[in-house]
Amino acid sequence: MPVKQLKRSYRKVKYILYRETLVDTREHIITFIGAFVGIALIGLINSKYLIANENLFLIGSFGASSVLIYGVINSPLAQPRNLIGGHVISALIGVICHKIFPTELWLGGALAVALSIVAMQITKTLHPPGGATALIANMGTPRIESLGFLYVLSPVLTGVLILLAVALVANNATKHRSYPTKPMFRRR
Repeated sequence: MPVKQLKRSYRKVKYILYRETLVDTREHIITFIGAFVGIALIGLINSKYLIANENLFLIGSFGASSVLIYGVINSPLAQPRNLIGGHVISALIGVICHKIFPTELWLGGALAVALSIVAMQITKTLHPPGGATALIANMGTPRIESLGFLYVLSPVLTGVLILLAVALVANNATKHRSYPTKPMFRRR
């Protein structure tokens, strides 16, 4: 590759990286508020029902979802269809795999993650934290295991709906942000 072309490619990459990370203070504040309120609301609601060390509504994959839906709101992976569908499909697959392989955590977990990724691809609901949701169904606490298919409804669906509600408010609080990128409901 000629030096001139290499320098041009370097400048393009540097510009893209700079533009992608250049966010003004308002954006940081809205991201912080959205993520904080979303996770805090799930934890607060749940703390009324469970002891602190079994705060079941707060599963690890919600932290990763928060990065997407509050920090990278224009990403296709952060859109409501992906957020809800990715988590719910993955939770369902995770529970099924755990029911089939309850004692082989390595097999159930690996199968749950792999099947979840393919199912999300097929349904066009790819949301990377969904893989963690499937894995948690297999390797979670005994409390999570005892939920069985209720895991799909609570904590997964309930928590995701709370995160989405907060994202809709926080990400549309200023004229500089718009979430989702496509209307959720189309007019006929």
